[in-house]
Order: sequence, then C-alpha cells, then structure tokens
Amino acid sequence: MADTSDALPQSFGRCLRNKDFIARFYEIFLASHPDIAPMFAKTDFAQQRLALRRGISVAISFAAGSNLVNRTVEQMAHIHSRKGRTPVPPPLYPYWIESLLQTVRENDSEASPALMLRWSQAMQQVVNRFSKDY
Repeated sequence: MADTSDALPQSFGRCLRNKDFIARFYEIFLASHPDIAPMFAKTDFAQQRLALRRGISVAISFAAGSNLVNRTVEQMAHIHSRKGRTPVPPPLYPYWIESLLQTVRENDSEASPALMLRWSQAMQQVVNRFSKDY
C-alpha cells in the first residue's frame, strides 16, 4: 500500500474514473436505511453529486490532518447539525460510511483490506466531528 497520506486520494481518484461512482454511492446509500431516502426527496442530485465529491475530498484531507479544510469541515458539520439546513441524526452516519466503503470496494481495483480500513478510519474522523456538533 502507498503511504497513507497518498493512499486515500489515489483510491478516490481510481473510483472517480467510473463516471457512475457517485450515482452508485447514492443508490446504495438511499437503500441502506428507511429514514435516508426521504431526506433526499427534494434534492437536486446534479448539485448533490458535486457536493459529495467535494465532501469526500475534504474528509480525506481532514483525516490526513490538513488544517486547510478545518473551516470547511466546520461549515459542513453545521449544515448537518440539528440547527442546520440539512440535519443528519448521528445514528445514520454508519450507513453513510458503509455505503461509501461498499462503493469504493466495487470501484477501486486496488481495494485491499488495509486500504478499506484506512477509508473507514478516515471517514469516521469526519463523522465524529459532525456528530459532536449535532
């Protein structure tokens, strides 16, 4: 495996070679729990796909310890807090992580158990930050 600071961005890049990666994530995620699909009932998915792509990149940078994304993570956490415009109850975050992991496994030909553990740990860091602000 590459150095962990490069492993996730490289994996994400491999995933994004499939133009349907983000759409596949939403297919998996929306079906993962009955409370999730209704939260997206009025969503503009063209805009949402761009937001998710950016959000995953930010989450990877945050997990790598980049201070450059702290403000963005704070803003994202606020948006998903109970006072934000799209609140997400913390018990739903494990479905988000598992949906992302499944989508990565399907799309990254180099998705080893070690890499998937790194993905899980990195996304958990952002989820912990969001949950703290909920």
